[in-house]
Amino acid sequence: MTNIESIEMDLLLEGIYRHYGYDFRNYSRASLKRRLTQHMKRSGQTRLSELIPRVLHDQAFFNALLKEMSITVTEMFRDPAFYKVLRKKVIPVLKTYPFVKIWHAGCATGEEVYSMAIVLTEEGYYDKCHIYATDFNTHALDTAKEGIYPLERIREYMENYNQSGRRSSFSEYFTAAYQSAKMINSLKKQITFTHHNLATDTSFGEMNMIVCRNVLIYFNKTLQDRALSLFHESLCHGGFLCLGKKETITFSSVKRGFQTVSDEECIFKKTIAWSDG
Repeated sequence: MTNIESIEMDLLLEGIYRHYGYDFRNYSRASLKRRLTQHMKRSGQTRLSELIPRVLHDQAFFNALLKEMSITVTEMFRDPAFYKVLRKKVIPVLKTYPFVKIWHAGCATGEEVYSMAIVLTEEGYYDKCHIYATDFNTHALDTAKEGIYPLERIREYMENYNQSGRRSSFSEYFTAAYQSAKMINSLKKQITFTHHNLATDTSFGEMNMIVCRNVLIYFNKTLQDRALSLFHESLCHGGFLCLGKKETITFSSVKRGFQTVSDEECIFKKTIAWSDG
């Protein structure tokens, strides 16, 4: 990114934050540039600075841009080995509690939330759990609440499920019609979908487990530290933090507050109520 492009990006992101309250200022610039460039091509702009007046004066244009800037890449039972470790090392500990609260941060369109609900159902513990699934993208949240996905994607998810330590048949968890699959209502009963922005909002209750996989890779170091501090603050003592395979707490300010449960699957356990404050 040239110096001029960097200035244009700063102005655009500052305008979005000050006018709409969405804070992308500490997102990865490389990722944002790719998404903004795609949007510019479709809408006929050639420079980032040309987006600024349209964003500030055209709500519909901003809403379309917001959808472009939001990361909604996800799938059911992504990284099947993660769910095997979850079944073996995490859920047995959760089962020692009479009731647990789980925060699924950056849930996008909900596929991984329903994956968690399926695992908890198969482990016989779902009725004693409540999942809070959050995202800042209201369009993605609407899709997550509906729990309706293209049938062709479901066929792909079946293979992930089969490798995740399955206890049943994947077809038991959805009904199919008109080339779509709708997740069954029993999976939704313990889930609350709600808006939350990791860049601007505060801690989220006292959770027994937080799942935020493949979200931090789109943040810069400053925002990663903010999110990880938020997670540490939101976890009860002994609570679990689950990140994506390319994410780590190693270089974060809260590293001393966790011990590693699974290095390969990036699962950590809160050990002390420590902060850098």
